[in-house]
Amino acid sequence: MKIAFQLSIHFGLLIFVSCYGGDGYDPLENALKIQLSKRLVPNHETNEYHSAEYSNSPVYMGPQDGLKDVDKISSLPGQPAGTDFDQYSGYVTIDPNHGRALFYYLAESPVNSSTNPLVLWLNGGPGCSSFGNGAMMELGPFRVNADNTTLSRNKYAWNNVANVLFLESPAGVGFSYSNTSSDYITGDMQTAKDSYTFLMNWLERFPEYKTRDFYITGESYAGHYVPQLAQLILQKNKITNQTVINLKGIALGNAYVDYETLKTGLYDYFWTHAIISDEIHEGIISNCNFSEGATITDACIDYQYQAYAAKSNIFFYDIYAPLCSPFNTSTPSISVFDPCTENYILGYLNTPYVQQALHAKPIKWESCSGLIGAHWKDMPLTVLPVIQNLMASGINVWIYRQVNIICAGDTDGRVSVTTSRYSINKLQTSVKVPWYPWMNQGEVGGYVVGYENLTFVTIRGAGHFVPSYQPGRALAFFTSFLKGKLPANH
Repeated sequence: MKIAFQLSIHFGLLIFVSCYGGDGYDPLENALKIQLSKRLVPNHETNEYHSAEYSNSPVYMGPQDGLKDVDKISSLPGQPAGTDFDQYSGYVTIDPNHGRALFYYLAESPVNSSTNPLVLWLNGGPGCSSFGNGAMMELGPFRVNADNTTLSRNKYAWNNVANVLFLESPAGVGFSYSNTSSDYITGDMQTAKDSYTFLMNWLERFPEYKTRDFYITGESYAGHYVPQLAQLILQKNKITNQTVINLKGIALGNAYVDYETLKTGLYDYFWTHAIISDEIHEGIISNCNFSEGATITDACIDYQYQAYAAKSNIFFYDIYAPLCSPFNTSTPSISVFDPCTENYILGYLNTPYVQQALHAKPIKWESCSGLIGAHWKDMPLTVLPVIQNLMASGINVWIYRQVNIICAGDTDGRVSVTTSRYSINKLQTSVKVPWYPWMNQGEVGGYVVGYENLTFVTIRGAGHFVPSYQPGRALAFFTSFLKGKLPANH
């Protein structure tokens, strides 16, 4: 218990904080710390990923007649004139006995919506909003202006080439809720099952998408959500007499998939990007073993504390980005990310008439729920075996990263490019297409390497939230992903 206590003291557990990465809040680190403290307790259940339990559990199906029309958004407050695509949002009940319902937002394509694929987007945390962070800050059709009231069109939105479905999951995140408070004590397994139940019911509400090509994308802790949900879909497709979901591929951005490589990559990244000293880096190498089951020494904890202290108050999710200033009142540009964007979104989504237009329950909306992360039950320290299974299944598996425009490094300090490369090395898959630069609008958009059943792509000049920092390059990468082709080198 001494180590668990020290972890809490050194890294500071911030439970009720709304900003994703703001004010030093790091939902992934907090959740990892709690999981590790649990594993230090004798006979604690580690909650391994039980695929059999997933596939055998029943799926609730509720009545959906007429709900699509109810969910259609006539207009979002402050949206620009000339909006030329349909939007829907609302709730899908996944457990009527508990009163558990998940909130979604669908942005259909302005062109070819009847034939374009359906893409599910999931943000991570755990506990962070796919609608507020994903749709409003990253890849959705609108950005919130600095007045907290009006919206600007994002010309690089992913609904240009796909119908994009944003899901707030699990219950307790964003606008999603449950009438049973114990549902807020959840984890990986329940999140996957609830997301699958949501999809099955949502497809009954929107039957035109039942046979459409389907992709799952997400970032950060969605490195757990996406492959776990994909595996569950493939299992259910074999045994169910209900809708077969036409899963074609998954894409993981800045994804946490393996604890050991997350930690080793993090501190190697800190060192190679001049954030920590040689002495701190050497202290971590000499005293820390991040493999599962290894002893966490006091010296290792102390050196990690020194590393975080040395990092100081840079924005962890993009180490070269400016911090949000209280004097910043300018309208955010799509090509240059405004560090105060989360504040604008927070103001907009907490406006009563905005919540009413979204068909959302009137609540205090938050970017991230620290409560959810603080009570996370099961979190496998690696999902690489799940990814290996998906690679063998034949679906398209892409991992994308962000690389600094100045040097061969990453601007995201949370889940570094070094971490992703270490994780891929653990998969021990062979190279089919050697590393090369891919081009976008006459410049290097990033770099790509094609492995056996896996693609690794970097996006140059972006931080943790890829489409926020480099929207044009992100859209170009995403378009290639949907086509199943590597980004062009010319």
